[in-house]
Amino acid sequence: MEKSINTQASNIAWTGKKVLGSHSGTIDLKDGKLRFENDEIVGGEFVMDMSSITVTDLKGKDKEGLEGHLNSDDFFGVENHPTSSLVITSVAKKDNGTYGVVGDLTIKDTTHPITFDLDYNDNTATTKLTIDRSKYNVKYNSGSFFSGLGDQTIYDNFDLNIELKF
Repeated sequence: MEKSINTQASNIAWTGKKVLGSHSGTIDLKDGKLRFENDEIVGGEFVMDMSSITVTDLKGKDKEGLEGHLNSDDFFGVENHPTSSLVITSVAKKDNGTYGVVGDLTIKDTTHPITFDLDYNDNTATTKLTIDRSKYNVKYNSGSFFSGLGDQTIYDNFDLNIELKF
């Protein structure tokens, strides 16, 4: 059995950190589903609409400027890479609606495995992911690739807080 995601009711919130602070925002899901056997999650796949990246901690020109920069080739290259995806490759039930999940995350046509815990209750799935952007060729102001950035350094890891409604 498959359950399709309710893209309007679902939410992905992101936080990116830099030496002098952080920025936050949202990104929309384009499509997604979980697969079940005997009422247990066994797989799934999700597609994020990269053109929907929104900054929520800034206003006006600062907001527009950062959103434009995140869409540019310095970051996610949305014109050439309009979607990112997560395909669940294995699932292990833990307890009380918690599953250990292994999946393939693809950003900018680069795929790496990712592991995380997923909580599923009452047609709602929640998880928190920490993603190392440098693995996906998102290197702008990364201290892993450039020296002498000082307080302009942007940390490689960014966080996603995800709530999916089915």
